[in-house]
Amino acid sequence: MIYHGNRFTLRPDASPEQVEEALESLRNQGRVIPAVKSFVVGRDFGGDYEWGAVFAIEDLDGYWEYLMHPAHRNTDRVGLPLVDRFASFDITDDPDPEMGAKIAELHQRRYDNDAELTALITDLGEYSGSAAPGKHGTASATVRE
Repeated sequence: MIYHGNRFTLRPDASPEQVEEALESLRNQGRVIPAVKSFVVGRDFGGDYEWGAVFAIEDLDGYWEYLMHPAHRNTDRVGLPLVDRFASFDITDDPDPEMGAKIAELHQRRYDNDAELTALITDLGEYSGSAAPGKHGTASATVRE
């Protein structure tokens, strides 16, 4: 299994209506993307972020389905403009030593083929995750063993 997580803090000027729309879009991803086997969306406690989401996905084919699904794209469109700080991460029990690189390649392929998404990520105040684009593409976004 791959547990894909997001932790984020929203901009102070995000309205309650915008916040609820973005959170509901995340919940909708879990409900409608067939590759998602379970999910949770809610407050993030014990860290430096306000909100979080985790999506359980069986394999890389499912991960790609999740990344490319229109419900995920909707969350990018309505949610990312509200975000100040964002961290994307993956936890897996797959023994493949190349799994981190394979996940990063999926993200990179998505960024390479979606200039609007890349711009949304680049405009965030802070972003860390696999294959981070633009100004966020630093050593902190690379896979570490």
